[in-house]
Amino acid sequence: MISLRRAGDLWHRCDVTVRDLPLGLLFLVASFLPGLRGNGTVIGDLPTRALDGPAVVAVALQCLPLAVRRRWPAVCLAAVTAGFAVDQLRGYHTFAGTALPVALLSAGAHLERYRRTTAVLFSVAYVPLAVALYRLGSGGETPEEFVTFFLALGLTWGIGVWLRSTRIEEAERRLRVAEETRAAERTRIARELHDVVTHHVTAMVVQAEAARYLTAAPDRLEQSLDAVTDTGRRALTDLRHLLDLLNPDHGGGARTPHVGRLITLVEQTRRAGQPVEFTERGTPATSTGSADLVAYRVVQEALTNALKYAHGSRTSVRVEHGDRDITVEVGTDGSGSPTPGSTGGSGRGLAGLRRRVEVLGGDFSAGPHAGGGFVVQARIPAGGRS
Repeated sequence: MISLRRAGDLWHRCDVTVRDLPLGLLFLVASFLPGLRGNGTVIGDLPTRALDGPAVVAVALQCLPLAVRRRWPAVCLAAVTAGFAVDQLRGYHTFAGTALPVALLSAGAHLERYRRTTAVLFSVAYVPLAVALYRLGSGGETPEEFVTFFLALGLTWGIGVWLRSTRIEEAERRLRVAEETRAAERTRIARELHDVVTHHVTAMVVQAEAARYLTAAPDRLEQSLDAVTDTGRRALTDLRHLLDLLNPDHGGGARTPHVGRLITLVEQTRRAGQPVEFTERGTPATSTGSADLVAYRVVQEALTNALKYAHGSRTSVRVEHGDRDITVEVGTDGSGSPTPGSTGGSGRGLAGLRRRVEVLGGDFSAGPHAGGGFVVQARIPAGGRS
């Protein structure tokens, strides 16, 4: 089984001329079989004659060019047409005459340039052939039959054109799907980088700003600088994890649930000077799909915004694990102030969270709280698709 599959792979890697050559050889051999002699295409009602030297040339012209029917379809069609004309005018009527529809089909399907010109030239060449066959014949072939044969050849050409258009449409569809997939992947990477980098960098900026005012307290200054160092290390760890996921050789092994890392995330935010009250209820489900990652990103983005725009505000984080979903709520009371140097956000973070949650079939909301402050809420179905 393996050897057959390997042989098939090797065959498909061969040049297209090599793969088409057996078809031409098959027509060539069949044309000289006694049982098929005189059973080829017959137009013009000429009597069948025995094979001679010119017959071998006519058969070769009709069969061997089939090897280049896809590489040089116009050359193939011209050679086969010439051989077909000799075959019919001399009355050989070999099996090789059936190669003409194959050449026409291949030209319609694979000819890239001068397609209309080729079709016109073939039609023009058919007229003197039909006239000559009609005059040389014994009168058994009517003009209507010549026209019918030409229409059959035209239908063969049309089938080739249809195959070509179908192939082009399929290639365009695959290209479009590939471009959409790349765009979606770029969006996903940008979203992951935004979630990872923004949170850690914001925490480092807040901690570094606070360190400016701690020069008179060496112990607290050292703690603040240690916090900056730890945050930077976490950022590097998360970035390495993200790059591992983007690596095609990533094994997709077991990973630590992101919900279990919420404590570390909350502690990091507290060390940046944000008072955070954390509550977690319920037991995480055995299989949550992407729900745990999305819940983690919701908390991460909400705490990042709290650090940037409501630094010092009392912040509450509530995570509840249910049988079918994970509920997250992060709110601030609005008593803090923006971090120095922070500007209005692009909105990409919250918009990205909304898309993440909605893809899993959940609900997401973010906005000012009735009593002041800001609240982010999300319900994420557990076991959703990755």
